[in-house]
Amino acid sequence: MLKVVVYTDSEGIGGAEISLGHLVATTSMDVTVVGVSETVVNFIAKDRPKFILSKSFFSHWQTFNRLQPDIIHINLCTPWACAIALSAALMIPNARVVRVDQLPLRTTDAIELWRTRFLSLRVDAHVAVGKQSAQRMEDFYALGRNSVISIPNGVPDIGEPELTIKETMTVGSIGRLDAMKAHEILLKAIAQVENVNTVILGEGTERSNLEQLAIDLGIEDRVQLLGWVDDPRSYLSQFDVVAMPSRSEGFPLAMVEAMLAARPVIATRVGSMPEAVIDGITGWLIEKNDVDGLAKALMRSRDDVSLRLQMGQQARQMALANFTVEAMTKQYEQLWQELREKARSPKFRISRPKD
Repeated sequence: MLKVVVYTDSEGIGGAEISLGHLVATTSMDVTVVGVSETVVNFIAKDRPKFILSKSFFSHWQTFNRLQPDIIHINLCTPWACAIALSAALMIPNARVVRVDQLPLRTTDAIELWRTRFLSLRVDAHVAVGKQSAQRMEDFYALGRNSVISIPNGVPDIGEPELTIKETMTVGSIGRLDAMKAHEILLKAIAQVENVNTVILGEGTERSNLEQLAIDLGIEDRVQLLGWVDDPRSYLSQFDVVAMPSRSEGFPLAMVEAMLAARPVIATRVGSMPEAVIDGITGWLIEKNDVDGLAKALMRSRDDVSLRLQMGQQARQMALANFTVEAMTKQYEQLWQELREKARSPKFRISRPKD
């Protein structure tokens, strides 16, 4: 059985950490969870062995070296995260290093950019959470075409919740309240469409701005900002459709959760969302910042209930076939096995560019 260390330097719990937790819970491999935040490590590890480290290079190298894993699987919430862990992992004899980028973001900081590229070129496998996300990482950091592998995030299937057709359609949106999620675009679209309410699950710095915008648009009676909820999937039964007007995404778990719940998704053409949301089949695609496009998609969803239900069922079938946690785990386990079976390459790897 492979010995695998999974690592994150995140100090908060979001989609990247939830996805890693799904992988740890599902894999049959011998997994140890390592990180710098006790809260995050405990959340991911559950009953698995775990280590909480200081942010020093030596503590990372010492722990990795003591564990002597076959695979060091490093989960990055931004491409410039985990630099200390990557540097330490690349110095461990016989360990294969897997880098997983959850968000395909470009940095404008020259040091971060070149450090990210330097480390990316030296790992044994570089993964992004979708084909488009992989290409963007390749382009942003000049990594070469087809150098980044696509493995979409998956979530457990908990079944399809009941759906009650109501006179007023409810649009759900799940995500932190910040500019990247573009909830203000949703509110402006809702203002153009009658008989549509929205429920937004999440918390963040944009709350007061969104509350004021709802008042200014005269839709405060049609908008609920419920804040952070422990189990957002339990609210999917209340939603007829899920809107994700984000300005930037990787492969969000909320999208897959909505699809598994047989809810069509209205999403922007960013990141790898178009790989799951097929326009007119499993949902609707719009451009970023496109208020009118979102309003038109909401109108179509409101006015054609049979189409909405059909698209929801197609979304569920697509998610079951491609985006469950079991499908994700199978792909990672196959990758880990393939890396383990490859002939050992000479170390000290951090000084050697990738072939």
